[in-house]
Amino acid sequence: MGRGRKNILFLLVVLGSLCGIRRAAAQSTAVRPVSSTRSVASAEPFTAAEKKELQRREDSLQQFADKIVNGETPEQRFRADSQFVRSLVRTLRLPHSFYYPFDSLETISRLYAPDSSFRILTWQFKKDDFLYLQEGAIQMNQPDGSLKLLPLFDASMFTARPLDSIRSRRNWIGAIYYKMIVKTYQGRKYYTLLGFDDFSQTSNKKWMEVLTFSPEGEPQFGGPYFSFLDDSVRKRVQYRFNIEYKKEALTRFNYDPDMDMVIFDHLVPEGDEPGKKDTYIPDGDFEAFQWKEGRWVHIEKQLFNFKLKDGQFPMEAKMLDDQGNLDEQKLLEQSQKNEQKKDAAKPPVKPPKSGQ
Repeated sequence: MGRGRKNILFLLVVLGSLCGIRRAAAQSTAVRPVSSTRSVASAEPFTAAEKKELQRREDSLQQFADKIVNGETPEQRFRADSQFVRSLVRTLRLPHSFYYPFDSLETISRLYAPDSSFRILTWQFKKDDFLYLQEGAIQMNQPDGSLKLLPLFDASMFTARPLDSIRSRRNWIGAIYYKMIVKTYQGRKYYTLLGFDDFSQTSNKKWMEVLTFSPEGEPQFGGPYFSFLDDSVRKRVQYRFNIEYKKEALTRFNYDPDMDMVIFDHLVPEGDEPGKKDTYIPDGDFEAFQWKEGRWVHIEKQLFNFKLKDGQFPMEAKMLDDQGNLDEQKLLEQSQKNEQKKDAAKPPVKPPKSGQ
C-alpha cells in the first residue's frame, strides 16, 4: 500500500518538531570556538576536554537514535526522535563538531562530502506500516568551527511528480543516503547522492539525486541531470532518478570507481502486471549512468554488454566504514526489526557486519 493512506496530521506534528533544528540552526550563527589552547598544527581539532564532552553527549544520542528504530510503540519512537533532534543540535553547537564522527550512531547515516565541505546526516522515523518519514540536516564545514546547520524537510508524500522538479531543503525528497560522488563541470561541483527509502508496506525505493549549492549557500536538490537520449526508446530528461522494487528483493545500486559509473540492477515484474512496482525484482542484467558533460547519461542493458568478473561488481560498503557511513542494507534490516518484535518468541535478528 502506498503513501496515500499516511496520516498527514501526524506528519505535520513531526515536521513541527523538526522546526527545532531550524530555530537552533538560526541561533547557532553566533556560536564561536571557546577554546584558545587548541594547537593549529594538531591533527585533531579538539582539546581533550572538548573531545570528552562530545563523547559524553554521543552516549545520550546513541540511546535516542536506537529507540527511533527499535522502540516498540509509535509513542516511544516519536519521543526518541524529538529527544534526538534537540540533543543533536545542542551537541553540534560545540566547537568543531563537524570533525567528530559519531561512530556509535549506527541508525544515523553520516556522509561526508569527498571535498570535506559539508556532511549530510539522514535517518528515518516509522510511525506505522504506512508512514516512513525521512529526516536530515546538512552541516557545513565552517573554518572557525562554528555551526551552520541546514535542516531537511521530507515532502515526498505531497507530490505525485517527484522526477521533474528542483527542490529546496524545505521540500526535499527524503532518503537515507549511503554514497556520495562529486563531479565537476565548467567549474561547478555536483554532488550525486545515492539513497534508500523504506517507501511503503510492500516496496522500497533507491534514489539518485544531484545536490548543488546556490551562490548564497543554499542546497538545491535535482535538475535536468539524467539523460536518456542514447536509449533505443528516448525519454524526457529527468531531474532525479529512482528504482522501486519488491520489499523482500535485494537490489544493487552503487558507484563503481573503476568504471566511473553508477551501476544498478535491471528490474522486471514477477507477474504480468508491470504497473505494480512492488512486484519488481532483479533479472540478472544491469543498467548504468555515466557522467558526461554535466549530465548522467543512461546506459541501457542492451548497450551494457561487458561482463563483470567475480568480485568486480561494486559491493556495498561495510555497515560502518572509516568515515562513519552506513550501509543501505543494514538500514533496511534495522527498519524491519520492529516487524520481528511482533513475534515475542523469536529473538531479535542481529544484522550482518558487512554489506551485501
